[in-house]
Amino acid sequence: MAKKSPPQALDGNAVRTQRTRARILEASLKLFNERGEAHVTTGMIADELNISPGNLYYHFANKDEIVEQLFARFEERIDVSPQAALDGSGASDVIENLWFYLHLMFEAIWAYRFLYRNLDDLMDRSRHLREHFNRIAGHKLEAVEALCEGLIRARAMKATPAQVRALASNVLVVATYWLNYQALRRRPVDAETTLGAGVYQVMSLVAPFLSGPARQHLEHLMQNYTD
Repeated sequence: MAKKSPPQALDGNAVRTQRTRARILEASLKLFNERGEAHVTTGMIADELNISPGNLYYHFANKDEIVEQLFARFEERIDVSPQAALDGSGASDVIENLWFYLHLMFEAIWAYRFLYRNLDDLMDRSRHLREHFNRIAGHKLEAVEALCEGLIRARAMKATPAQVRALASNVLVVATYWLNYQALRRRPVDAETTLGAGVYQVMSLVAPFLSGPARQHLEHLMQNYTD
């Protein structure tokens, strides 16, 4: 019987490096969300952590590299799929899954809201971010279309393929620019209000295509945001 190799000892320097990188990313996300990425410098991030700029540059060459690392985290978080919802045959199940899916999507957007508030500038600065954001958008379009098709199969929605594609695009447009619209209208920007209002607005797009118990169930869910 072959001998097992002894467990590798953790490298103390490597652990400290990982922790420092994580702290830099967390502090950057906090400052970007609070002040806007364009208004935050690497010096401000270093001050927030009480480290020298040189220490920060040891871990990240520049601010764009920090943004790309945060975007990678965002991409991983928002990569949720409603696939499990498609196995259920009940219209109420699909409505619940669409509602839940939208909440997860808006929660991810809120957690990394700096990306959406400065979206055009960030995409112009980085071809890498633009390509990955387009991939995210494509996945979201497919997910919403699949959920709508599930409702059609359950005879709870009446819509042509062209209407489903247009509806999915409208859902994505609202989700993408909801925070900017709220800011423009000077609406409250706390998480609970913003997420609930965003999901409500998206579901308002879906409602006209629903009928019967599915429409009633959706109206019941939406009541929480109108009472």
